[in-house]
Amino acid sequence: MLRNIGECDFIEQEIGYDKSLKIIDIGCGTGRHSIELAKRGYQITGIDLSESQLKRAMEKAKEQGVEVDFQKHDARALPFEGKFDLAIMLCEGGFSLMETDEMNFEILKNATKALKDKGKFIFTTLNGLFPLFHSVKEFYESTAKEGNSACKDCSFDLMTFRDHNTVVFEDDAGNKKELKCNERYYVPSELTWLLKSLGFKKIDIFGAKLGAFSRNDKLTTEDFEMLVVAEK
Repeated sequence: MLRNIGECDFIEQEIGYDKSLKIIDIGCGTGRHSIELAKRGYQITGIDLSESQLKRAMEKAKEQGVEVDFQKHDARALPFEGKFDLAIMLCEGGFSLMETDEMNFEILKNATKALKDKGKFIFTTLNGLFPLFHSVKEFYESTAKEGNSACKDCSFDLMTFRDHNTVVFEDDAGNKKELKCNERYYVPSELTWLLKSLGFKKIDIFGAKLGAFSRNDKLTTEDFEMLVVAEK
C-alpha cells in the first residue's frame, strides 16, 4: 500500500536509516508499518491487544517473507524498559482511543518507559484544533465515500474534547462489523505539556498528511490529525 511507503520513508529519515536501531510499533494492528519496515531491514516488535489483528499480521508477514516479533500486550502495561531506540504509534494505535485521559496518559508513559535514554517517539493523534472550526460529523461523512468504513452517530463534546461515534467497517475477510468509539482530541499545547512531564526534551508537532508525513507541513486547523516527533 502506497500510504505505508510514504509514512515509512519519513520514519527512516527520522532515524537516519540506521538499521541497527530497535523499533516498537505500538497498536500495530495487522502490521502495516511493521511489515514495511521489516522489509527495509529493521528489527521490529509489533504489539497489539487484538488477537485477530495479530493473527492477520503474522499471516501477512509470512506471505511477504519477513520476520516481525508480534506480541500481544496492552499498551497501558507494556513489559519493556529501556529496550527500544524508536517507538511508533500511528493511525490512533491505542492512544486517544481510551475512555479516560488517565488511560491515554498510561499509554504515553509506557511507550516512554520502553525507550532507551536517547530514544525517539513518533506518533499521530487527533487534532483538537480541527473540531473548533469544522464539523467532525461532516468530515466523517466525506471520508466514508473514499473507503470501506463509515462513521455514524457522531457527537463531539467541547467540554471534554471527546467524540462518541460508531464505526461500521468490513474486516479483511469481508465481514461487516460495528465498533463503538470514544475518541479524545488533543490540542498541541496539551500534548507538549504531557510529553515534557515524561522527560522529552524536544517536541515537534506537524500536520499529518496520510501517506506523506513531512516536517514541512505546519499544523493548521485544517488538519484532522497531527504528527508528533518527540526526543528524550
